Amino acid sequence: MTTLETDLAVTKDGVLVISHDPFLNPDLTRLDGQWIATGPTIQSLTLADLKRYDIGRTNPNSKYGQQFADQKPADGERFPTIEEFFAAAGPDVRFNIEIKTNPTRPDLAPDPDRFAQLTVEAIRKGRAGPRSTIQSFDWRGLTAARRLAPEIATGCLSIESNNFDTVGRAAAQPSPWLGGLDLEAHGGSVPKLAKAAGCAVWSPFWRNVSPENVKEAQALGLKVVPWTVNNPADMAQLIDLGVDGLITDYPDRAKPILATKGLKSR
Repeated sequence: MTTLETDLAVTKDGVLVISHDPFLNPDLTRLDGQWIATGPTIQSLTLADLKRYDIGRTNPNSKYGQQFADQKPADGERFPTIEEFFAAAGPDVRFNIEIKTNPTRPDLAPDPDRFAQLTVEAIRKGRAGPRSTIQSFDWRGLTAARRLAPEIATGCLSIESNNFDTVGRAAAQPSPWLGGLDLEAHGGSVPKLAKAAGCAVWSPFWRNVSPENVKEAQALGLKVVPWTVNNPADMAQLIDLGVDGLITDYPDRAKPILATKGLKSR
């Protein structure tokens, strides 16, 4: 594949590491061969402490592990730093890098400005700026990244669901996830919000995609890249709606769909 999407966390000593969660997930983390019971936050651990944990397989008895039953174990894998990640990927791969902060849980990660600064510095050090996009649900970090590095593209993540809602249409005040932007002031349009935030890409939850908002976003000059779509039928439907890309856990499932549509990854 030509593009890798990954999330970041920051250790106690200020090192960026690759991690989906801001804490150690007991479903995929072992210490001295034993599954951990609870997971401390990554920002409470130094890099040396973090490197003690093995993340080479998922716990087959967990619901999380059962979701990825086809995943091949690779015992001995450790949390990679972003430098190690760039080095392993090589000079031609593109990156979609997520800053993981939560405005309702500031205890889980550094503040968005600091997180953005570390991310920009790492991307520049890795000479990956022209082939990187920084994305986040917390648009405060994207605003900070744009201020620090206008040459690096940003992607505005969003979701509207019963379990997680960063847009907040029914709320009495603007959502804390939107970096100070007001949905009502932008006509209730999430694409207009993303444009106002300076994003080059709008990445909505795939179930929130419609023909209307795809056309609206693209008319504003935004690329539309929904996340995370794993069912081939859903992939095909989104491609028919004209999206610009897909975020998926299963690129092997996506490639045949692209082929049937006369498309290829780029």
